[in-house]
Amino acid sequence: MTILYVDADACPVKQEAERVATRHGVALKLVSNGGLRPSPNPLVETVIVPEGPDIADMWIADRATRGDVVITSDMPLAAKCVEAGAQVLRHDGSVLDARNIGQQLAMRDLMADLRAADPFRQGGGKAFSKADRSRFLDGLERAMRTAMKEAGQ
Repeated sequence: MTILYVDADACPVKQEAERVATRHGVALKLVSNGGLRPSPNPLVETVIVPEGPDIADMWIADRATRGDVVITSDMPLAAKCVEAGAQVLRHDGSVLDARNIGQQLAMRDLMADLRAADPFRQGGGKAFSKADRSRFLDGLERAMRTAMKEAGQ
């Protein structure tokens, strides 16, 4: 049975994920350290994990498998879920898979090194746009169909 896992801390697409999960009749697990308003939707479970670094990530990585979908922008979590066979998407709808996860991990490490080398370098990126939201919905729909087929649904 397919499950949609969302690394929900600072996730801008929780509502969209809930709509897609509901349309497909798939369980949705919103995993965070707290601060989420529970959904009245019976398919949605809000999973609150203890405070601590990467606890939510470990919770998802321990459960996600082939036939599941994971939404995250955390590259180490994405790598573990890709290795487990899950479909993995970023919040902007881009797919993370065996072909690109190594490059994404390397880019993450490079950016961390650049930030450490230049204390005046400001972080941040572009704002989350309507186009990103649209790409996310399209990517999630494709990932759900693939995962459900893999799960025999």
